[in-house]
Amino acid sequence: MKIKKIAIVGGGTAGWLAANYLGLSVGRDPEVEICLIESKDVPTIGVGEGTVPNIRATLQRFGIDEREFMAKCQATFKLGIKFANWMDADKYGADHYYYHPFVAPFPVGVDISHYWMHHQQQMAFSELSAMHALAEHNIGPKHPSSSPYDGVVHYAYHFDAGKFAQLLADNALTRFGVRHKFATIEHVVMGDDGSIDRLQFASGGEEAFDFYIDCSGFASRLLGQALQVPFLAKTEQIPTDTALAVQVPTEPSDEVQPYTTAKAHSAGWIWDIPLPHRRGTGFVYSSSHMSESQAVAEFSRYLGFDAEAANLRKVPMQAGYRQYFWHKNCAALGLSQGFVEPLEATSIMVTDFCAALLADHFPRDTDDIALLSRHCNDWVEYIWERTIDFIQLHYCISDRRDSDFWVDCTDRAKLSDVLAERLALWKIASPKRTDFFSTVDLFNQQSYMYVLYGMYFPTRLPALNPSEIPLAEAKIREHNAWCEKAVQALSSHRAWLNQLHSR
Repeated sequence: MKIKKIAIVGGGTAGWLAANYLGLSVGRDPEVEICLIESKDVPTIGVGEGTVPNIRATLQRFGIDEREFMAKCQATFKLGIKFANWMDADKYGADHYYYHPFVAPFPVGVDISHYWMHHQQQMAFSELSAMHALAEHNIGPKHPSSSPYDGVVHYAYHFDAGKFAQLLADNALTRFGVRHKFATIEHVVMGDDGSIDRLQFASGGEEAFDFYIDCSGFASRLLGQALQVPFLAKTEQIPTDTALAVQVPTEPSDEVQPYTTAKAHSAGWIWDIPLPHRRGTGFVYSSSHMSESQAVAEFSRYLGFDAEAANLRKVPMQAGYRQYFWHKNCAALGLSQGFVEPLEATSIMVTDFCAALLADHFPRDTDDIALLSRHCNDWVEYIWERTIDFIQLHYCISDRRDSDFWVDCTDRAKLSDVLAERLALWKIASPKRTDFFSTVDLFNQQSYMYVLYGMYFPTRLPALNPSEIPLAEAKIREHNAWCEKAVQALSSHRAWLNQLHSR
């Protein structure tokens, strides 16, 4: 039977990403109708304000103008993440930090990591990327005349999550003709074959669809509740389970950092995301290692004011994912599918990947579902496992032992077999592309190198051919000259944003 009616249950970023992707892939078929159903009674989480560079290709694919997106969503540029206090303060100082840039650590396109390993006391590993210099001077990645979605270095964005979801909604409705229905689902009616048959609404009506996409958030109304797909908890690997979020107003004259800050504390970390008019901040912690009152007190010290007096939001969370991303005639995206703390902007990243995967493999006929769902489930399981590995990496290689949390995350850490083997391998030799089993690893050789060597991971020193030394030093000089020129030629992040909003 041909699939003609598709229901997306839930709005927010996940729902409207799905609507745009499906509008692109199947919406051109006049027999196919896509309907997004959301309840006015169910608020969205709305704290995911950081992205990774693949979002640029997504927005281009949807036909969204970059300047319009940045203006409407109060977006800023993100060149990477600044990690502060993730190492022993007594050994490295209380102000220690490193960057995870989106730019390759290969100056002028040449891998000189072997040279760096012999000279790492002279420069941070992230200084091998152009992002380091731009970040240190709060410089944006674009000239005023730069083409849309193009800059002198790779970049992503920070944005207002609510405004971003609205932009995606407007695009899906006007460009792809998605139907929008406000309704609260009262009951999910199952078919004799175990698939979802129809939805019954609190208003008394009901409607049947051929395929359902669950974007209902942590509730997972369809995949989790109706289809009873188990949730695979990963709290042994990622113990942080609560976030406190506060928005902090800023002045128009304040500098705007072109990066997310992730500052570790005794039981987790703090995110600090700059927007043109405010900072989005959040205190992530493990409730097994810190009470809520302790978390509020420590968060307040970081903010410099009482967090509880600033419309504090508490967001419970659990790391893990549904055993199947796609079961029967239902697939899940966003929080209804899985979650891991937002340390590397993984929420939107995984949702975007899975939405594109579903759209590219969407069944035209119900007979296609069994084969396509098995194929996609294998991919999504792999993506979740490797994403969790990468998040855990930040904790397990730290040398902090100043609290039970850090002892549990390091000396008592339970690693996946893949991560344990990779860490053993990387004590012998630095990461290579061939260490990664898939071309779609969302975190690759470069990402691992930035974290490993930002945190002084002890890789055995490689042999250094004397002939490599003058080449490496020449490339570093060339790289540093390029960075100095870029810092002088590019405007500050704040100045670029002011120009954008003055039009």
